Amino acid sequence: MNSKDTVQPIPRTGTILIISGPAGVGKTTLCDQLMDNYPNLKRIITATTRDPRPGEIDGVDYYFHSNESFQEKIAEDAFYEHALVHGRHYGTLKSEVHRHLNGGNDVILNIDVQGAASFREKAKTDAFLASRMKTIFIRPDTVEILRERLEFRQSDSEKEIQRRMKSAIAELETAEEHDYIIPTGTREEDYQLISSIYLAEKHRVVIEQK
Repeated sequence: MNSKDTVQPIPRTGTILIISGPAGVGKTTLCDQLMDNYPNLKRIITATTRDPRPGEIDGVDYYFHSNESFQEKIAEDAFYEHALVHGRHYGTLKSEVHRHLNGGNDVILNIDVQGAASFREKAKTDAFLASRMKTIFIRPDTVEILRERLEFRQSDSEKEIQRRMKSAIAELETAEEHDYIIPTGTREEDYQLISSIYLAEKHRVVIEQK
């Protein structure tokens, strides 16, 4: 066999880790813990049209947009994915992802199941994205556990909780479409599982057929 016909390794430029699951399942806590322990793992700041919650800062927690400016971004093809969730627009800016990857870092995205599905669809025609991206679904034991967690954090109205619970039932049906599923246990158990996945992906050999 000619050496030119063999499979050649490609230098890694970054792992893209996508964390998904219903609201209240603990995605944000897990992402924060991962970034605390792995400094080269950078969070992607999501663009959204929802109003800031108390203490949230534009450009730090989210990029807050009006409906008009968000639509302008869509027209510019500025997003890897965007979706309407609970009546608000959310999107992942291409510039955010590449800014970190070009700097030699890995990235982590905390997005809903619609966003994860959009990334998987995009990866079908984007070899760079497909070779570096893995999706992880955080799955609760029951939807009742989600309601308890949403009520405990006291940041949503009862109407909002009911809407999120309705969405969660549909979201749970998408779990097996992801690369990994983590059934929720204790916070430490969840973290150990997701950390192991990240480290394995970090050392995975990415190859391209020549």
